[in-house]
Amino acid sequence: MLQPRIPVNPLPTGKPIPRDHPAPTPAADIEPTSPASTPAPAPVPVVPARTTVQLTPGSALALAAGGGAVVLVVGTVLVSMLLAVAITGVSVAVCAVVLKSLINQERKH
Repeated sequence: MLQPRIPVNPLPTGKPIPRDHPAPTPAADIEPTSPASTPAPAPVPVVPARTTVQLTPGSALALAAGGGAVVLVVGTVLVSMLLAVAITGVSVAVCAVVLKSLINQERKH
């Protein structure tokens, strides 16, 4: 039930690859070509190296201030959500106590 499913044809060749024999096609099916008729491979484009980000003291200070502001905002939101849950819980508890006292008062009279 929890066994992985192996795709029958993981390569887009158009020919299904059997599960028992995942070896490529034998070398007899490949047609040899002469070196003179083979075109030269296309040149590979050179990818420029990644540039490093250099922070000036002003940008580092701005980044630190921005990070601090984000921490303060997220902290404020989380604390306000915690307070909202706490206030809701206390109000539900007070309502339960009032309802219990009203029900007990009705039973006595």
